[in-house]
Amino acid sequence: MSDRVCSRAGCRAEAVRQVVWRNPRIHTADRRKIWAACAEHVDYLRDYLAARDFPVEVVEFGAESRV
Repeated sequence: MSDRVCSRAGCRAEAVRQVVWRNPRIHTADRRKIWAACAEHVDYLRDYLAARDFPVEVVEFGAESRV
């Protein structure tokens, strides 16, 4: 297994995407957080953040984010 492990609690699967987000109430526009996501949990993690109205984007590993 690679060192890219999904950020979903309890999941040990290999991450295939990055979920890039920020909380605009506490983070400046240049501050971004990154969660790793396996294929099974990428939608769950993105939707969790989007439900809180956080700017969120899913990108390939190594790709530049616009969030």
